[in-house]
Amino acid sequence: MVQFFIWLLHTVWLRPYVFLFLAVYLLLATWHLGAPRALAFLVLGYLVSWAAELSSITLGFPFGEYLYIPATRGRELWVAGVPFMDSLSYVFLAYASFTLALVALGPGRWEGRRFHLEETAALLSSLRVWVLAAVLMATLDIVIDPAALRGYRWFLGQIYGYPEPGVYFGIPLANFGGWLLVALVLVRLLQVLATKPSGPRWDWGRRAFPCQALLGPGFYLGILGFNLAVTFAIGEATLGWVGVFIYLPFLTWLVLKLWP
Repeated sequence: MVQFFIWLLHTVWLRPYVFLFLAVYLLLATWHLGAPRALAFLVLGYLVSWAAELSSITLGFPFGEYLYIPATRGRELWVAGVPFMDSLSYVFLAYASFTLALVALGPGRWEGRRFHLEETAALLSSLRVWVLAAVLMATLDIVIDPAALRGYRWFLGQIYGYPEPGVYFGIPLANFGGWLLVALVLVRLLQVLATKPSGPRWDWGRRAFPCQALLGPGFYLGILGFNLAVTFAIGEATLGWVGVFIYLPFLTWLVLKLWP
């Protein structure tokens, strides 16, 4: 047990940005959905993501065949061959994508400098929100994974690799198909948690205040900006500009939609 906590502390020390993003998720999801739902999704989302990664490194599905490089084994927490911190990231990526889809498709309005979004049960469980959020999460990986593959050039370190380089900056296309599949599962799970459990105990920690609906999308853009900044900082300008232009049409439309 003592060794577990030592590895956990080392994991936080080695991956502070992951746990910073996780802390932001816990705060925003608690305000938005309530602490019990936020914690439930953290646990369930982690288990789904970890199972998908374990399946991929053993069976090649759903992300295709790849391997983790055990350079930090013994220095940080691993769970059955998968770095603990890696599966955590799916949770906050799914939540950020879900909130961005809600703002993109929901009936929002400005009252002066205050933005309000009508989050009805129909919107939260919408098929359109489900699909858009999953696509947004998979698209985010198009920026994240090539930078992560080059982790030896920044503070992430080389944590994984592929037996053969893929066609998209070293990433096989099967990886993005797997991300879309896992994103569909995670977003659907989040939709169920956001609509089905009811009662005061599930709502503990919820807060309603002006512009709250924009915090999640801002979180998404913060994650995107962080990964684009890393991409440019390590000298991968082509990869960085590809990421920018992938997002430019959607973000332009979103700004025009939300413009007061």
